Amino acid sequence: MLEKLERKLGKYAIPNLINYLIGGYIIGYLFQFGSSISNINFTALMTLEPYYIIHEFQLWRLVTWVLVPPQENIIFAIIMMIFYWQLGRVLEQTIGTFRFNVYIFGGILFTIIGAFALYGIYFAVNGAPVLMSAYFSTYYINMSIFLAFAVCYPNMEIYLYFLIPIKMKWMAVVYAVFVVYDFIMVGWAGKVAIFASLLNFLIFFLMTRNYRRIDPREIKRKADYRRATQGSPFGTEHFNTQKNTKQVRHKCAICGRTDVSNPELEFRFCSKCNGNFEYCNEHLFTHTHVK
Repeated sequence: MLEKLERKLGKYAIPNLINYLIGGYIIGYLFQFGSSISNINFTALMTLEPYYIIHEFQLWRLVTWVLVPPQENIIFAIIMMIFYWQLGRVLEQTIGTFRFNVYIFGGILFTIIGAFALYGIYFAVNGAPVLMSAYFSTYYINMSIFLAFAVCYPNMEIYLYFLIPIKMKWMAVVYAVFVVYDFIMVGWAGKVAIFASLLNFLIFFLMTRNYRRIDPREIKRKADYRRATQGSPFGTEHFNTQKNTKQVRHKCAICGRTDVSNPELEFRFCSKCNGNFEYCNEHLFTHTHVK
């Protein structure tokens, strides 16, 4: 489905989306600075509050909450923005501009849906409105970028605090532990907020797994293949020669499947790999680039 959407809507994808996201944080810090030197709390007017959106038609909050930076300390904020800017650029180059757009906007959309769903539940149970800004922020949007990058490049090393080398997969494990701890410790409202904010990552993670080995059709195909080759006196190689008379034109460098053995697959060359490496549509966006 995502591939079909990319063919139809890919031209509308926003390139370098991470630049706009980081630029939005800079604007958010300017508003915070304006709040500190004036009597107007601009940040409070930017948060995601379903009550004000529904009852006072403050529709700008659907967008401006994305500008509110998750880190108030300016030093840590600069480090955070540089770090996530680098991750976002590489992630977009890895999975493609359209998929990166879907990933980021999906996280934003799920967060908004979660905020309104939580507001509706609170209102239905208590009969009184409640403010949601304490639960929903851009913190988990940024975390989802980091986790997706760790899935794509688990063995890449970074320097924690510019001193300690550590692989991305171990950093992701630490992040995941913090998320699980927060999920356990907070109330059910906080659980809804965390789940909604990270739902895009859960979908991304499940989409990048290879479930073909447990597909009943694949299991049946392998069983038929073994039965056929066991009955051949010349072995597997002779069977392949006799059976697959059609010329192989495309072959995945990861799983070895071809356009003959699996005509339903699409094969493409990777422009980021050093050499002529071709991949099927299941591994095109998930393989490690050959350098």
